[in-house]
Amino acid sequence: MVSVRDVLDSRNMAVIGASRDVFKPGALILKVLQDVGFKGQVAGVNPQGGEVYGQPLYKSLEEVPFQIDLAVLLIPPKFVAEAVLACAKVGVRGVVISAEGFAEAGEEGREYQEQLRAALRSTGIRGFGPNTLGIVNTETGLTTSYFSDSRMLAPGSIGFVAQSGIFVGALLRYLSSLDGLHISKGMGLGNKVDVDESDALAYLREDEQTRIVGMYLEDIRDGRRFVEEARETVKRKPVLLLKGGRTDEGARAIASHTASLAVDDVVLEGALRQAGVLRMGGIDELIATLKGFQWMPLPKGDRIALVTYSGAQAIMSIDAAMRQGLRIARFAGETQQKLSQVIATLPKARNPIDIFPDMMVHGFEKISVETVKALLEDDDVDAVFFICFATEGSEQYRAVVDLIQERRTKPVFFSLLGRKTDVESCKQLIEENRIPFYLFPDMGVRVLAHMWKYAQIGKRAKAKGERGG
Repeated sequence: MVSVRDVLDSRNMAVIGASRDVFKPGALILKVLQDVGFKGQVAGVNPQGGEVYGQPLYKSLEEVPFQIDLAVLLIPPKFVAEAVLACAKVGVRGVVISAEGFAEAGEEGREYQEQLRAALRSTGIRGFGPNTLGIVNTETGLTTSYFSDSRMLAPGSIGFVAQSGIFVGALLRYLSSLDGLHISKGMGLGNKVDVDESDALAYLREDEQTRIVGMYLEDIRDGRRFVEEARETVKRKPVLLLKGGRTDEGARAIASHTASLAVDDVVLEGALRQAGVLRMGGIDELIATLKGFQWMPLPKGDRIALVTYSGAQAIMSIDAAMRQGLRIARFAGETQQKLSQVIATLPKARNPIDIFPDMMVHGFEKISVETVKALLEDDDVDAVFFICFATEGSEQYRAVVDLIQERRTKPVFFSLLGRKTDVESCKQLIEENRIPFYLFPDMGVRVLAHMWKYAQIGKRAKAKGERGG
C-alpha cells in the first residue's frame, strides 16, 4: 500500500488544472516550484495545451514524458474522482485535492466527496484534502501550496499538521520569517477524505528531520487510534496541539468549514493528557512554545528564579507560575554570596531578585551578567526569567546574551517592556541568538510549564526502561 512517506518523498509532480493565466493558482504553483528549486520534474496539465512561465502544458497525463509520483488537482469537484482514476492509470501514488465545494458545501458536495473516497480506495492512491493547500517537504523543495516561497522551504525541524489552509499557507509563511522556526514537513488535511491526523502523526514520528510536532485540528476522526499514535510519538518528540471548536458556536462553524463533527472537549482533554499531548490555548501560545522547545534545553525541575527591576511583573509571574504548578526556587548559600557582590540589600537578592537601584552603582551590564551567571550555576534553580526594560539600542544586553549562549544549561526567558522601537531592537538581538523573548512574562511561564510536563514524561519513560518495562 502507498504510504504517507511515499507521497511526501515524491520526486515528480503534475498539476492537473494548470492555467495559462499567470495569476491563477494553477499557474502560480508552477512558478513557486521554479522559484524554490524543487529537485524533481514538474508537468502542467491543461486539455487546451499551451504554456505558462516558460513551461509547456500537456493536454493529458499520458502525454507527460516522465513518471508522475504526485498530482495536484486544481479542478472543479465534479471532475475530481474521474481525475483520480486517470492518475491511477499512469502510476500516480498520491494526490492533493485543493478544490473546495465538497462535503462542507452541502448534499451535492458530499456526493462528490464520496465518489472521491471510492476512487481513492479502489486505486490505492493516497489523498490529501479536499479543501487544502496540501503538503510541504523542505528536504526536497516539494510544495503544493501557491503561498510558498523560498524562505518557507528552508529546511527546519518543526513538523506541522493542519486542518485549515491558513495554517499550511499563511502561518507557515509567518513561522519561516522568524529566526529558527523553519519547518521540516507540512501537511494540510482539509476534509480528510483519506489521510488524517493519525496518519500524519505516525509519519512525523518516524521522520528524522522532525524534532517537534505542531497540530491544528478541528475534529479527530478516530480518537482511539489518535491517542495511541500520540502516545508513541510523545516518547520521541513533543506534540503541541491547538484544537478548534471547543465551544458550541465554534463546533457549528467547523461544520461549515471542513464538514467535521466536533468531539466532546472534556473527554478529549483527559485523553490528550494521558497521551502526553501538550494542549495550546491559542496561536500565540503555540508559537511561543515552539520557541521554547526549539531554542532551550528541557528543564531538570520546576523551580524558577526571576530577575527584575520592578516588582509588579515578577509578582504576577509568580502567581502565574503557582497556577501552572511550578515552584519558586530557594537559592543556595553560595548563590546568595555571589549575588551580594552586586546587590547590597539582602531582601533584593532573594527570589525574585530586584536589580534596582544596584544597577545604577555597578552598571547594567555587570549586574545582569553576574546575576544570571550565579543562577545558571545554582543547581537549585531550573529556569530563569529575566524581566526588565527595553533599552534604546540593544547593546546593553549583548554581554548577558553572550553568557547564555556560552552556558545554555537551563531555560532562560526574556521579557522586556518599553518603547515599541526599543522592544523590537532588543527582541531582535535576543531571538537571533535563539533565546525566547516574550513581551509579557506570563507567556514564558506557560511555555516553561509545557516544557516541564514534557520533561517529566521523558523521566518516567527512562525510569520505566531502567526497571525493565
